Amino acid sequence: MAEIEIKVPPVGESITEVTIGNWFKNDGEFVKLDEVICGLDSDKATFELTAEAEGILHIKAQEGDTLNIGDLIATIDKSADGASSAPSESKEESKVEVSDAPVAEAPKATAAPKNYEMKVPSVGESITEVTIASWNKQDGDQVQLDEILCELESDKATFELPAEAQGVLRIVGQEGDTLAIGDVICVIEQGAGAAVTSSSDKSEAAQTSSTSSEKGFSEKHTSPVAAKILAEKGIDPKDVDGSGAGGRVTKEDALKAGSKPAQPASAPAPKSAPAPVAATNGNRGQRREKMSSLRKTIARRLVAVKSETAMLTTFNEVDMKPVMDLRGKFKDKFKEKHEVGLGFMSFFVKAVSVALKDFPVVNAYMDGEELVYNDYADISVAVSTPRGLVVPVIRNAENLSFAGVEKEIVRLAVRARDGKLGLDEMSGGTFTITNGGIFGSMLSTPIINAPQSAILGMHNIVERAVVVNGEIVVRPIMYLALSYDHRIIDGKDSVSFLVRVKQLLEDPTRLLLDM
Repeated sequence: MAEIEIKVPPVGESITEVTIGNWFKNDGEFVKLDEVICGLDSDKATFELTAEAEGILHIKAQEGDTLNIGDLIATIDKSADGASSAPSESKEESKVEVSDAPVAEAPKATAAPKNYEMKVPSVGESITEVTIASWNKQDGDQVQLDEILCELESDKATFELPAEAQGVLRIVGQEGDTLAIGDVICVIEQGAGAAVTSSSDKSEAAQTSSTSSEKGFSEKHTSPVAAKILAEKGIDPKDVDGSGAGGRVTKEDALKAGSKPAQPASAPAPKSAPAPVAATNGNRGQRREKMSSLRKTIARRLVAVKSETAMLTTFNEVDMKPVMDLRGKFKDKFKEKHEVGLGFMSFFVKAVSVALKDFPVVNAYMDGEELVYNDYADISVAVSTPRGLVVPVIRNAENLSFAGVEKEIVRLAVRARDGKLGLDEMSGGTFTITNGGIFGSMLSTPIINAPQSAILGMHNIVERAVVVNGEIVVRPIMYLALSYDHRIIDGKDSVSFLVRVKQLLEDPTRLLLDM
């Protein structure tokens, strides 16, 4: 048997393992060269694995398994030729031709239909499953090519599923079902038998349609996910204002809706057995959600960093008045000229880039028994997205202007929130900045982004009473936190680095004069 082994490929610097997100092909299925067979998740990105040859696929690892780079994930049997290993549709066609001859003698018999399986399509990076919101067609209905069959919901958007063939619809997944990418959602029967729908099918469809009307679906549609949440809260969907198309109640609407107060009992309890008074009122529901592969990978890596590094955090405070005054003076002209806003992050990126030149050990990392020093500043900036925390990289930040830094931050942030960041945009950073202050954090100890050796944490700006030149004044103060690997960076270097950043921010003209 001529088999090709497919192993987990190298997917980027510092990534040593991946998790199988979902298989697009089934075990024993025929695959073509370069056809996408599965999706792999790392802690930074999701990417696709393609077939390295044509033949029969034999799966060796299942969805959710975590594999190291180089581990065997599947094999492809090349010995089977196209005739013996043809896809299932070809086999069904041959069966139809064999069965046509004897059946032709029966006056009412028709050619056996060919089944076309429709699967949940890939709808975007990081999306591994969808929920069937509603079917626009009934089981047994005649459908046309590109006719909308149903609506699917992901955690990010709602989209429509068009028919990929003409024929009779056979529904597999029901409303409210959650399906993985690549799962069969329905089957379309093609051929002569699909041209006419039986009267019983029509009556069943009509009965189902009338039942739906009686339930009031035509008045206000509620997605199955939203209906489930509202049911747990005890809220009637009619009492919720929908923000979706045509007043549709979405998952977000259901989550925002308040809980319905408990209704009093209709009949009093017997005096001999008085009902105990409830200790609490309101919603006490519980629900479980499976952790995504990305979240599990992030959890493992964060625990590994805590256990494999000698992480320590040092703190300082910065008077942000000089930066705020400079920004307030030039922000309008800056935006007019460069077509991008002047934010605080560009000041921090530039200050860190200068400080890394003065203290190169903070910009280094450990590789076995060697220290690797970087002569450039690739600054990773932590961005919070619905999918989780991602850390895109600003390349060669030391060579960028303030406008260049701001434009790159905007570009990366938009791509991060749209789930379009590539692996090359999130790997290779030498130092990380994270801003918990935008969420209101006053102080924190950020965790190092391995294999880097340090990370700077920004926090919220609060007006405080401080002493300046012997007088008490009110100034906007921000706390800074530098977490670092004490195996590489000594306390003197870490404290001096943070003081240098403080010095540059409190006198930003130093950034312009390179002082």
